[in-house]
Amino acid sequence: MNSRLTSPRALVIALASAGVIGAVGAGAYTSARAVGTPTTNATAVAPAAMVTLPDFSTITSRDGPAVVNISVTGTMKASDDEAAAEIQGIDPDDPMFQFFRRFQGQINPRGQQQQQREVPVRAQGSGFIVDPSGIIITNAHVVKDAKEVTVKLTDRREFRAKVLGADAKTDIAVLKIDAKNLPVLALGNTKDLKVGEWVLAIGSPFGFENTVTAGVVSAKGRSLPDDSYVPFIQTDVAVNPGNSGGPLLNTRGEVVGINSQIYSRSGGYQGVSFAIPIDVAIQVKDQIVATGKATHGRLGVAVQEVNQAFADSFKLDKPEGALVSNIEKGGPGDKAGLKAGDVIRKVDGQAIVSSGDLPAVIGQQAPGKKVTLEVWRQGERQELQAKLGDASEKPAKVAKADADVGQGKLGLALRPLQPQEKREAAVENGLLIEDAAGPSAQAGVQAGDVLLAINGTPAQSVEQVREVVAKASNKSVALLIQRGEDKIFVPVRIG
Repeated sequence: MNSRLTSPRALVIALASAGVIGAVGAGAYTSARAVGTPTTNATAVAPAAMVTLPDFSTITSRDGPAVVNISVTGTMKASDDEAAAEIQGIDPDDPMFQFFRRFQGQINPRGQQQQQREVPVRAQGSGFIVDPSGIIITNAHVVKDAKEVTVKLTDRREFRAKVLGADAKTDIAVLKIDAKNLPVLALGNTKDLKVGEWVLAIGSPFGFENTVTAGVVSAKGRSLPDDSYVPFIQTDVAVNPGNSGGPLLNTRGEVVGINSQIYSRSGGYQGVSFAIPIDVAIQVKDQIVATGKATHGRLGVAVQEVNQAFADSFKLDKPEGALVSNIEKGGPGDKAGLKAGDVIRKVDGQAIVSSGDLPAVIGQQAPGKKVTLEVWRQGERQELQAKLGDASEKPAKVAKADADVGQGKLGLALRPLQPQEKREAAVENGLLIEDAAGPSAQAGVQAGDVLLAINGTPAQSVEQVREVVAKASNKSVALLIQRGEDKIFVPVRIG
């Protein structure tokens, strides 16, 4: 260390000039050389930019009155012992619940049929006002099975609310209270939201009304394993039970999302929370206000994730897209010409990066709309036109595959299907897998499965399969197998 940096003031100046601390005052900045640092290869360091944190107090005082507390009462069916515990106010997760259950068992001995009865349930959540006439947005799960919904404002006024409609696929519900000239929140645009941007949540965690927490956007477009049509916003904002339905605000006080879910092993906040983009919520809200329900498009296909093994098998430049594993007969995808083994990469020009993106993109479209699908088939790019169906008729499915694969040869014992077996399996071609060993077994293939295709080529003979494996230039092949009524692609390492 330079011997001339001895005074506290000199040390502060040096740290400020190096950007370690912010400069204070007009005369605080100086170059490192000016305070006696070595001159060899030294350059003057520009002052560090001052970082100004958002003033959350202004947002809270201005926008807080438009956030409401929601109390719900309803009923649910439960067995005698569960109902009795509920009446006693015992949570089923409470250790005393098991004691009460054993005590109840002495009255209702094991073996005697339990009676189902209606028991009262209560829940709390949050919401926010989007129209001065009393239109409120919240989560569908907050008001599910509700018989009475009470909305409490920050001025302590309470109103009985009417549920105009709820959409389980996006977890959005719309309420109406009999009031006028209410404060409302300004709506933002999720597309302008950036990862790393500050955001603020207002809600009623555990019933503590108008609680404010803050954090940053951790990611956008998250797909969760619940067949949802929502590309979630992930944040590290502290969200707990009771926050559901409350707004997620940007630093301008605009709503960019609706707090909906948390990822937790404890039941409470653990640093990962998810919000529904406001664009999705408003689209659903407008439909519910107009018609009392929301509709969603449907393609009628089952898809699965494209991992590196599949990308190698289908000669994709990178593991992106939604791999079609099954197609509903006569459905929109079938009519559009989709085939098992196609990889959907874009919908109307919007990229499909993961398989979960497809239900979200399709689900936000209206039934009957025509969309352009960009697919990857047999190593070539193709475009197909599809007219979407109605998701309320039959839900789309996302297939799940075991991603673990082994190495070595294929390890399958195959034989042609007999005519009766073809009829039972409802297939025209395929080979019965009599035994699976090595890499195929490790990938999840089982004896009794039917091999329908390999690398997108229909499996018509054992020799044909051998030829495809022999010619495979990649380190894996993709097997389309049928197990019962389900069809799924399985990647198998061969080298």
